[in-house]
Amino acid sequence: MQPADQTGDRSWLRDIPVKGRRQAPDEPPKFLRQRFSWNIRELSGAFGDLGTFLPHIIGAITIVGMAPAGILISFGLFYISTGALYALPIAIQPMKAVSAVILVETIEPGAVAGAGIIIGLFFLVVGVTGFIDRLAKLIPGAVASGLQLGLGLSLAVLGVRMVGAQPWLGIGICVLILILLRNRHVPAVIVALVVGVVVGQLTGLAPPIGNLVFGFHLPSLVVPSWEQLLNGARNAALPQIPLTLTNAIIVTAAVTRQLFPLEVHVVNERNLSLTTGIGNLLAAPFGGYPMCHGAGGITGHYRFGARSGAAPLVIGTIFLLLGLIFGNSVTGLLQSVPEAVLGALLLFSGVDLAQSSEPRQYQDSELLLVLLISAICLAFNPAIAFALGLPLAHLLKRNWVKL
Repeated sequence: MQPADQTGDRSWLRDIPVKGRRQAPDEPPKFLRQRFSWNIRELSGAFGDLGTFLPHIIGAITIVGMAPAGILISFGLFYISTGALYALPIAIQPMKAVSAVILVETIEPGAVAGAGIIIGLFFLVVGVTGFIDRLAKLIPGAVASGLQLGLGLSLAVLGVRMVGAQPWLGIGICVLILILLRNRHVPAVIVALVVGVVVGQLTGLAPPIGNLVFGFHLPSLVVPSWEQLLNGARNAALPQIPLTLTNAIIVTAAVTRQLFPLEVHVVNERNLSLTTGIGNLLAAPFGGYPMCHGAGGITGHYRFGARSGAAPLVIGTIFLLLGLIFGNSVTGLLQSVPEAVLGALLLFSGVDLAQSSEPRQYQDSELLLVLLISAICLAFNPAIAFALGLPLAHLLKRNWVKL
């Protein structure tokens, strides 16, 4: 993940071809890889974030009654446009605070659409005005690392719990992934998914796949009433915005810079805010689920082989086709993946995200701050960790408090 030469000598860049020309030694390379690589590892990496995607979406379909066609088509289009714009394996994820509200509150599809509209407007405005850049500059590196470490550990713990629900299958899938990860010719995630679905159907660990109805399905229009708009804003949008600001924008930008350290790309806080805002504003009226980017998502795609924009294009096209061709009958297919298989994917991506936070680069009080923020994130959520950690970091910087 880190470049081989960290001494500052850039002479080794002379012979790297960039867009058909020789690269000047002192000029940052625009791309040290193909923007879109079509190979088996990209195909495997395309499925690396399903552990985050499926549980939330199945809950939205079965509990709220949202139409699968609208969710899948909007996710597919957002993934495709993200891959085309960024040319990196940037993920699209369901918004987790919204999912939590769905599980504990009575909320209608119209209120979910209202939450998506409010969230979309907020991030579009802070992106267009550039205010998101000011927010990002106020956040010290130790705070971002603490959030990253806490988010990674949270994903890993959730993955362990899901694996524990079906332990023999979950452990077997983890071992299978470990064996296949270093094999460049076998897509580890796809093999794990196929094996998991087959075992789940044979043993009854997953519901049987229902009848798939072929056709051409378009999403239905969902126009929230004023009451639903206010309900969605109050119960879902307000708790979600701090989570999206930290995990989906600030930490995602930081992780992208770590994974691709020598490239000049357009992944930054402002652009991530803009794409989050535009994507939600366009998707919400058509039954789309509130969506964002995510640090764990790009780590999951990267962990299983994705290095370019091809992975988002692949998974986006699959989601789009599933929604257009099968419509609402696709629910049974989504539910056929056993919980333990999804947990295994979450476990690997969570461990990678936690490792990439690199807490060892900090010392003394800063290291304690990183660990404290990660512990709060793990115990509560990233929004609370951010709200407590940011002022504490500035107090430490001014030597007003000591850890």
